[in-house]
Amino acid sequence: MYSPSGVWTAPSELERDIRQWINEWNKNPKPFVWTKTADDILETLAAHCTQINDSGH
Repeated sequence: MYSPSGVWTAPSELERDIRQWINEWNKNPKPFVWTKTADDILETLAAHCTQINDSGH
């Protein structure tokens, strides 16, 4: 079953849970709708890259 903690002890457990999620989703699928423009996404990405590069690590 799905691991609420997001921790699986074997790849096969993760694969099983992903397949189970897909099967459940496919019973009542909903279309994905973009809520941001490409420019909005690139702007956010640029801000994160700047933050990472200025982190001092």
